Amino acid sequence: MSVKIKLCGMFRDDDIDYVNEALPDYIGFIVMFPKSHRNIDLETALQLKKRLDSRIRSVAVSVDAPVEQFAEFARSGAADLLQLHGSENAEYIARLRTLTNAPIIKAVKVTDFSDIKAAETLDADFLLLDSGTGSGKTFDHSVIQRDKIFKPFFLAGGLTPENLAQAAREVNPYAVDLSSGIETNKLKDRTKILAAVKAIHELRELKDD
Repeated sequence: MSVKIKLCGMFRDDDIDYVNEALPDYIGFIVMFPKSHRNIDLETALQLKKRLDSRIRSVAVSVDAPVEQFAEFARSGAADLLQLHGSENAEYIARLRTLTNAPIIKAVKVTDFSDIKAAETLDADFLLLDSGTGSGKTFDHSVIQRDKIFKPFFLAGGLTPENLAQAAREVNPYAVDLSSGIETNKLKDRTKILAAVKAIHELRELKDD
């Protein structure tokens, strides 16, 4: 499968204009997480979603949010997928399943391969392998035993336009995921967004040849 790309943390009209130009596969909204400068409310997410090119799927990302309120981001149409980036357990996911049919991404803080296998037992559609809660730091990709992972996964943590193609080739994830790596001074950078998406599009073309 050709690797896909997700750009996370969109919170301004400009951000949406940049991704509409670049055309990644997914973009993310940080919601119900006021610690982040990228955090937005439901109304803003709906406005940004309306501005978003229909070819790009939106993901609402939160950390241990109240499940009923979090589900509303999918039920309202603001998000096509929901990403859990905290300590959400099987009970939380089961409750979320009763509230929405949106696909679920579960983030995993990876220290060794057992972390990935434990997360695979949860009823999520995708995993997201990261070094922490949006830490922006990379982790040792050698702990990923690709042939022993049965759920599709996003690779995150310390990726930049310069290193993501190599990481994608080495790990062969379902998708790569960037946020701080496409920012300058905590704001999304058009040049970096275009470069990141271009790198993945070029990698797909190479695989197709």
